Amino acid sequence: MTQQRLFASSAGYCQNPACNTPLFKDTGSEVVHIAELAHVFAANADGPRAPGELTEAERGAFENLIVLCASCHTKIDKAEADYPVELLREWKASHQAAISKIFGATKLASRWEVRKVIEPLLAENWSLFESLNPNLPYSENPESEIAAKWQGAMRQRILPNNRRILAMLDENREYMTAGEVQVLEQFRQHVDDLGLRHLTDVAPADQCLFPAAMTTMMVDE
Repeated sequence: MTQQRLFASSAGYCQNPACNTPLFKDTGSEVVHIAELAHVFAANADGPRAPGELTEAERGAFENLIVLCASCHTKIDKAEADYPVELLREWKASHQAAISKIFGATKLASRWEVRKVIEPLLAENWSLFESLNPNLPYSENPESEIAAKWQGAMRQRILPNNRRILAMLDENREYMTAGEVQVLEQFRQHVDDLGLRHLTDVAPADQCLFPAAMTTMMVDE
């Protein structure tokens, strides 16, 4: 699931901190992605930033890949000397740190405060689901205008909201009951499956549904 992890870590933006271009573009009729998976060390022995002693598996591992827009990918490979391995690793690390900050993954003082953060995100996701209803027949028709809106909502709002919710809950697990921890992991699998379905070419065989108990997560008893 390397591709899924990479898209999740990018949060939908080019990982060059001087660029940060959104990788999903709404053309009006559909949402297209311009993301490219670039190698830190090249995928082959004669590519940019030659891999030296790396095995084939190591070249294709999460640690050796970075998500860029097409323009940045072209630049780092055509001007290899200006984009050494250390710089690309720094890009990726700083991007992930910035995304964590954006997602608001901070320690809070109580369950109530955590709930205050995640409740509007859950509400927005539910509102989008209700208004666009992906379970209707049009959802599988790529030419449907509503299907395109659903795909755009999923990539631009629902998936980022889900990552914010996960980040906040992970940072405040100490307030969770044992049952809530189980629900959190079910939600995590649901989010991962959504990412596979909507951000990659891989469709999960048995997609995990949204756990209903998330609607009462961190609600004071």
